[in-house]
Amino acid sequence: MNRMIFANLVHRPFRTMISVVAVAVEVTLILLIVGLSLGMLNDSRDRQAGIGADIMVQPPGSSLLMGVSGAPVSIKVADKLRQLQHVVAVTPVVTQLSTAGAVEVIDGIDLASFDAVSGGFRYLSGGPFQGPDEMIVDDLFASSKHLKVGNTLETLNHPFRISGIVEHGKGARKFLPITTLQDLIGAQGKATIFYVKLDHSSNADEVVRAIKSIPGMQQYGVHSLKEYLSLMTSSSIPMLSTFINVVIAISMVIGFIVIFQSMYTAVMERTREIGILKSLGAGKLYIVNVVLRETVVIAIGGIILGIAVSYAARAGLRSKFQTLPILITHAWLLRAAIIAIVGSLLGAFYPAIKAAQKDPIDALAYE
Repeated sequence: MNRMIFANLVHRPFRTMISVVAVAVEVTLILLIVGLSLGMLNDSRDRQAGIGADIMVQPPGSSLLMGVSGAPVSIKVADKLRQLQHVVAVTPVVTQLSTAGAVEVIDGIDLASFDAVSGGFRYLSGGPFQGPDEMIVDDLFASSKHLKVGNTLETLNHPFRISGIVEHGKGARKFLPITTLQDLIGAQGKATIFYVKLDHSSNADEVVRAIKSIPGMQQYGVHSLKEYLSLMTSSSIPMLSTFINVVIAISMVIGFIVIFQSMYTAVMERTREIGILKSLGAGKLYIVNVVLRETVVIAIGGIILGIAVSYAARAGLRSKFQTLPILITHAWLLRAAIIAIVGSLLGAFYPAIKAAQKDPIDALAYE
């Protein structure tokens, strides 16, 4: 049976290749789009965790996604937080989402308090801000834009001199003095989020309760780092799970339609061959088995090609867009493979039943 299956596939190489490519497109679509979504989510989580805070305090109604809530509360909230027991340092941060050229988050920071919470930047070249019109960028952003210390970069319609390039992993990729960003967005004396450093992370739950007991702060979003990391999942981000499910559904439909058309046409073209098999004693289950096993071989070929294309595309995108994270995990490799096989089998099921139901006499007489 296996020799016959491979002979059938080789006999019609063009149709076989189209089917394999269709399954590969299905797998690639899942791995790249889901990988991009999860990669951006994990990158955002890791960079926030890299700041080194034990607690994050956000205004009421803020999203877990940094940079989408503006600067709605007074920076004086930091003074209230510093008075709490176990609090070592507090830094207010203004985050601003920019869509000029590319979607990016810009952090406005008070360098002294930010260093106290995070342990300080690791400067690869240059150094801290020396004036209000200077900017710090991380190494990935600098490399992707071919920037060096002393270059001028326009951000939020304002020119900034790059004073330092730092190792990535602490908050945003671009940092401005907090007062400068406040002036640019019209939020003087306001902040988006407050990072709190404790004497020991084990005191986080106690301090969270203390913050929520401060008059006027009961509705604030107060999260320990451990809680924040657990919340930054695809199921916690509005519509992300739905988006991933839609991508999977579209991919599965692509595989289903192509395999259905390919196997249905193949069954029609092999009517006489099916008649010969049935006249030699092949039962309905045998015919169904032949069609479905042929489909599985096509699906496996498409899966292998799709995975190879996905990794090649990721490498190409990384070389061109170094700040673009694409996460391809073993779990999603397995899921994509299962989805491709299931979609292919569903597409081949009706043609297989159609083939099994053919009358051997009519099939042998078919021209």
